[in-house]
Amino acid sequence: MKAYEEYGVLNNNLRLVQRAVFSIAALAFSASASAQWSLDLDNSQLSFVTVKAEHIAEVHSFSRLEGQIDAAGNARISIDLSSVETGIAIRNERMQSMLFETGLYPQAAVSAAINTDALSAIAVGEEMALDAQLTLALHGAETVISAPLRVTRQADGVRVSTLSPLIITAESVGLVAGVESLREIAGLPSISRAVPVTFSVKFVAD
Repeated sequence: MKAYEEYGVLNNNLRLVQRAVFSIAALAFSASASAQWSLDLDNSQLSFVTVKAEHIAEVHSFSRLEGQIDAAGNARISIDLSSVETGIAIRNERMQSMLFETGLYPQAAVSAAINTDALSAIAVGEEMALDAQLTLALHGAETVISAPLRVTRQADGVRVSTLSPLIITAESVGLVAGVESLREIAGLPSISRAVPVTFSVKFVAD
């Protein structure tokens, strides 16, 4: 009888502990959902691919990104266009001055609306697929891109990655003349005007 009573007390204590853990987790997720999140640059990447002379593909990236997701779910990433890295110094300079015209347009920006309730419902280690509409502001123009994304909850933040490359055309963001200038100065027969872009960015709660 005594052993049975002790077993019952133990079960009750375990239930209380479980309820406490679930309550703490729920509060933590709720707090995360209402907090502002900031981009972790050291754990974020954004890359794009150019194709020249019909079949020569090269991967480039940007090294300086900033971003936030506010409590209302408004997400924005700013890209410092002067941080473009192509692996060749003179090409970096030409992209800055002739393509992006960083003296006039120093940054590009990507914005989207994020469902923070869905975000807070993801358990650590789990992920969900998200179809987002991204607005890209670049070179004085704006274009909307349909983006299939993967959102992964990590112990110290949230990672957002492209599920497949996003195709951005020079025509959609006013870069046709810049692409042509690069082609001419490099003496190339062609440079593709459609560019695949991928990113994997991490946000941590402030």
